[in-house]
Amino acid sequence: MTNESQEYQTCEACGVSAEMGFIIKENDDVADVKIFGGDKAALEAELANYLVLAKEVNANFKHEVSQLKDDSTELTARIQFECSAEKLIFELKTRSLMR
Repeated sequence: MTNESQEYQTCEACGVSAEMGFIIKENDDVADVKIFGGDKAALEAELANYLVLAKEVNANFKHEVSQLKDDSTELTARIQFECSAEKLIFELKTRSLMR
């Protein structure tokens, strides 16, 4: 092993997160979720799937949900995590629900 100074080399893997479009910002810890469904029961069932994923990321998450009526076809939920990285992990995990 030598202590020779090496010329600066660019790393092809550097910047991958920027290329993917994800940047972790301070205090960006709230995920907004919009769910569409045929009726109130379908919306609540789909919301339960999102809450299970949120709990996998951090059991200490907080959430609030828009008021639902029996004929609702749309639900909006705000899920707050303890830090921005947890929100990002949650958003990546929710991709499996969108398929």
